[in-house]
Amino acid sequence: MPDHKEIYNKQARKYDLLVSCEDYQKNILRALNQVRPLRGLDVVEFGAGTGRLTAMMTPIVKSILAFDASQHMLGVATAKLEKAGLQNWTVVVADNRNLSVGDQIADVAIAGWSLCYFTAWQAKTWRDEIGQALAQMKRVLRPGGTAIILETLGTGQEEPHPPTDRLAAYYSFLEGEHGFSSTWIRTDYCFASLSEAEELIRFFFGDELADRVAREGLVILPECTGIWWLTI
Repeated sequence: MPDHKEIYNKQARKYDLLVSCEDYQKNILRALNQVRPLRGLDVVEFGAGTGRLTAMMTPIVKSILAFDASQHMLGVATAKLEKAGLQNWTVVVADNRNLSVGDQIADVAIAGWSLCYFTAWQAKTWRDEIGQALAQMKRVLRPGGTAIILETLGTGQEEPHPPTDRLAAYYSFLEGEHGFSSTWIRTDYCFASLSEAEELIRFFFGDELADRVAREGLVILPECTGIWWLTI
């Protein structure tokens, strides 16, 4: 598999090109609004990356404070948000486990495809690491606020299934030990061409899935995404 740490630290623009092809049916924002209507709310975002969710939410929320550990990723997010011409956002470099921000400042705390990496990069202590991030999410929320987490349930799959046993354990940890509710949506990719599909999928997901894309001609690639939420 590709080195995702390397991608996030040095290849943010190509990563952003990949995720710009994701969720072409625009199911994510609809699903988030079903969990908690976002209009007019203050949002803290964990692991914002290149601003995929940030750019999606900024036009409708009151404010968004977006954190990520990679300045390289946030550079792409900043350019994207500046181009949109809105002023209600701030991006800050920070670890998900230790945000330099006050208590009870947000109505929504959201983490998209970010906390999952603790299960791979801190394999022996991931429960503690994710627990610290969840504590930060709860800390920044006002009473009645909502914590929302998005994670993969399988790229290249039409029905949800955690790609690894460790991710399955993490999702059970959210539901069983922390009381999160969950649902899932399709977030299929739609690429401009088969060559683009193969190149970008190989770049981020590796040879096995890219070879399948090439073999089956998958310009549209199915994907399932889980959404977990908890009201504080």
